[in-house]
Amino acid sequence: STLIAMVGIYYGNKKEDDHHRYGHERIECIASLILAFILFITGLEIGIEGIKIIIENDYDSLKTPGLFALIVAIISIVVKELMFQYTIRNAKKINSDALKADAWHHRSDALSSVGALIGISLARMGYKIFDPIASIVIAMLICKVAADIFLEATNKLVDKSCDEEKVKEIEKVVLSQNGVLGIDDIKTRMFGSKIYVDIEISADGNKTLNETHKIAEKVHDKVEKNFDDIKHVMVHVNPYQEGKNEK
Repeated sequence: STLIAMVGIYYGNKKEDDHHRYGHERIECIASLILAFILFITGLEIGIEGIKIIIENDYDSLKTPGLFALIVAIISIVVKELMFQYTIRNAKKINSDALKADAWHHRSDALSSVGALIGISLARMGYKIFDPIASIVIAMLICKVAADIFLEATNKLVDKSCDEEKVKEIEKVVLSQNGVLGIDDIKTRMFGSKIYVDIEISADGNKTLNETHKIAEKVHDKVEKNFDDIKHVMVHVNPYQEGKNEK
């Protein structure tokens, strides 16, 4: 899973070329979809195994685990949780969905070990049924995370708009530029880990083409400078009309 994340990040960060004029960011989304699928299968297998034991009432086949198994489960929880924290911190730093998905693979291992710890502890006390029950609960949590990763990656593949808070921040920057009298329309779309923005602004219709071009250029540069996750801004200038969004 880490190898898939690394490949996705590497190719997703490649510069645009003659055949991919908008870049390669969506490759990372594809990597996230693959990772979500792997994570879902992992959760499913854990859950099926637990359900099978309960249906077959086959608790006698479960050996009572020793103290060594308990120690290993605790070590696994600590190590895997540390790996999750390290990976998720770096994923947020570079805004990588593939790396976030890989981080959740580490967390799924930690959760599985928590289930194992509960199951082992209760099994040692004679309650073997809690071993498969813990597996089913953990499996449900893992599958839920897989579904969330899948939906997030899918949204970015189908040009979903960015959140309202981000749009408001962009509008604030645009309206603060001299010569901008209002915003007629603003559209955003997610492209992998990056955002594309299309803005229609109002300016004084009596200004020359060169003057309005400079206003549009100022808006373009300021928005791209203020937001690291915005890859490109397209600005269109309309003559100002009463009744539209005013500055």
